[in-house]
Amino acid sequence: MGRLFGTDGVRGEANADLTAELALGLSVAAAHVLGEAGSFEGHRAVAVVGRDPRASGEFLEAAVVAGLASAGVDVLRVGVLPTPAVAYLTGALGADLGVMLSASHNAMPDNGIKFFARGGHKLADELEDRIESVYEEHRTGAPWDRPTGAGVGRVKSYDEGFDQYVAHLIGVLPNRLDGLKIVLDEAHGAAARVSPEAFARAGAEIVTIGAEPDGLNINDGCGSTHLGLLKAAVVEHGADLGIAHDGDADRCLAVDHEGNEIDGDQILAVLALAMRERGQLRENTVVATVMSNLGFKLAMEREGVGFVQTAVGDRYVLESMKEHGYALGGEQSGHVIALDHATTGDGTLTGLLLAARVAQTGRSLKELAGVMERLPQILINVPDVDKSRVATSAELAAAVTDAERELGSTGRVLLRSSGTEPLVRVMVEAADIDQARSVAGRLADVVKSALG
Repeated sequence: MGRLFGTDGVRGEANADLTAELALGLSVAAAHVLGEAGSFEGHRAVAVVGRDPRASGEFLEAAVVAGLASAGVDVLRVGVLPTPAVAYLTGALGADLGVMLSASHNAMPDNGIKFFARGGHKLADELEDRIESVYEEHRTGAPWDRPTGAGVGRVKSYDEGFDQYVAHLIGVLPNRLDGLKIVLDEAHGAAARVSPEAFARAGAEIVTIGAEPDGLNINDGCGSTHLGLLKAAVVEHGADLGIAHDGDADRCLAVDHEGNEIDGDQILAVLALAMRERGQLRENTVVATVMSNLGFKLAMEREGVGFVQTAVGDRYVLESMKEHGYALGGEQSGHVIALDHATTGDGTLTGLLLAARVAQTGRSLKELAGVMERLPQILINVPDVDKSRVATSAELAAAVTDAERELGSTGRVLLRSSGTEPLVRVMVEAADIDQARSVAGRLADVVKSALG
């Protein structure tokens, strides 16, 4: 059996790849692995369970809750809330584990299961492997240790989680948002109630779109993966800025008052300078991935801010932040982690902090984001090649060296093997878009000939 856990939990088409049986079995396994420390004489382990609004989340939540309770874990059902809310509540309530049902930015037919350990932290690979091992052991015949009678877990709704999480968000803000008009695109997702409530309580005048989830319309032509509606709405309503989330609201992208997209790199740049000004940017350093635009690195160097790069994936950003004590990190896609206030990317928190900077400075988001210039970036996916030889092909290495020599200090080349598909991603940045396109095209041809 291939590894069930991917880069962000277990994900697949609901009721095909991700079935009720799989959800129940993984939850029992997670209870055994993550709930052991919370179970002792006179005390039972506790789990927080939340979901996004997908229709499939209803039956998958039932399966997860059944699995946890059957393993002797008490369950607090928080309902439809963002992934970072489930992580926060897992920590704030002293729960032994958290479970979020969501496929994030994926289309509606997909769903996923993400587990959090005590404190609301994402699982290390070792813990995921243990859960998968326990699940597989019992799937193939070994009996579960099943409590009976008073030993089974109890299940109750925890409706207080909504206000508790919103209060946490408001408490983090350095200043109010009075005087700002903001359009919020909630992707018909998990933040459809939370985000408008938080921005309104913080003092902003809000206009909402994509905030009517029906279980089937999540991420459908809206949210952080489809910014067209938000751009149009910001201009139409004369708003100061727009904020877009994805289905589970762990991402945030933005739009300035002219309708220009503000990506995760630009958001990181704005927040890094704001945090440094408040003395909160520990080690005067921000963490990002190798996919971050070269313009971000150049801007941080110019501003005297340290810059650490990691592999692609917010989990690797978080690992670096925790290991070295950094306070801010994120990805171009809009996963931004403010580690003093969240254990994972939090799209609503990121949007609030970005808007707070606009309100505090009196400057437009366009002006603030102008601290960095996005260099033209060309990405070409080369399919049907032997991606395992990317790092060992002498022909490819020579081509990359030639490309880097041509681009000099104002350009960059990155070749990555896809983690899920038989393809290689060729990314080239340059000060000139035509040069970036030309170099990327030549490298893609070499990838085809060398690895095809």
